[in-house]
Amino acid sequence: MRAVSGRRAERIGAWIARGAMGAAIGIGAALIFLPLLLTAYLSLFDERIVVFPPRGYTLHWYAAVWPNFGAAILTSLEVAVLGVGLAVLAGVPAALVLARKRFFLRDTLGIFLLAPLTVPAIALGLAIYLLAVLAEVQTTIAFAGSFVILILAHALVTLPWVVRLCAAGLVHQDAAPEEAAASLGAKPLAVFWRVTLPGMKQSIIAAILFAFVISFGELEMTMFLVSPGITTLPVAVLLYLEYHVDPLVSALAVLQMALVGAALVLLDRRVRLGAVLQ
Repeated sequence: MRAVSGRRAERIGAWIARGAMGAAIGIGAALIFLPLLLTAYLSLFDERIVVFPPRGYTLHWYAAVWPNFGAAILTSLEVAVLGVGLAVLAGVPAALVLARKRFFLRDTLGIFLLAPLTVPAIALGLAIYLLAVLAEVQTTIAFAGSFVILILAHALVTLPWVVRLCAAGLVHQDAAPEEAAASLGAKPLAVFWRVTLPGMKQSIIAAILFAFVISFGELEMTMFLVSPGITTLPVAVLLYLEYHVDPLVSALAVLQMALVGAALVLLDRRVRLGAVLQ
């Protein structure tokens, strides 16, 4: 009788645990998806001022995205592509050194490369701006507000993502093929190009994707570094919201979410992002 009661108590405890887990998952999903659904709903309002309930629904806000933000979108794309490209060129060799080599100050180097993640974006942007002004005073070269400084700053904030994801991929990658190639006489550069780099393909693609998203949406740091002729999309959206309260920004947000979501789904089928991020 006691054994039966014990099994019943175990089943009841398992049901309660599953119910609590399901409730926690449901609450988490609601917190994630309800704001997204509300944003999508607001983007359909046929109102210049967001009021509820709306008088009608329209898709014309989506058609107005490019005329209002097209130039800023192109600038953000250019900055993200160039900045992430520099981060990949520096981050992949750095991740390889951190994952494969054992040397003095290795941990210090890893902390230094990941340091931009620990610095608030506003403080980082202000520091870069002051450094650019100081360099401009010393050299009389216009660094403050220049496109080059903006690209270098975005490379700096995306570098930790490249290093972390590529290093994580190397941890799960067997070093035996590299050792075999080296023992057969292949030079270090040939081993890297023909063995190591192809094995890092998944982690590099994942790093490029996440670094691109971080760069494209960077606002706080970029506010200190843009100039009147160089405005990225987040800064343009902030300036737009100072004088408008229409659903245009909601339509822009929906398009961004759709494009990023589609990119994640397509890349996950080809490079298994879940395995890289484990």
